[in-house]
Amino acid sequence: MPNAQSSNRPAGSVFPIGLCLFLLAAVFLLWTEHRAHLFGVLPFAILLLCPVIHIFMHRGHGDHGRTADGRRGGNPAHPHGDRP
Repeated sequence: MPNAQSSNRPAGSVFPIGLCLFLLAAVFLLWTEHRAHLFGVLPFAILLLCPVIHIFMHRGHGDHGRTADGRRGGNPAHPHGDRP
């Protein structure tokens, strides 16, 4: 009588392979059938990403060089950084 635990292959190794094959087939079918829709939305997606990119790019600026009392701090990289 064969024992289920005596196989050479681990019990959970078939599921990830099947899942990968299923996802590969799904991506291929979605790409071939809906490519025109994806490319049609692409210009709008780029326009919608502009504000998000702007927010992330300005994250490191802080208060744009202002000190705690509201005055501008000196910025040696900017020629007019010490103006009030």
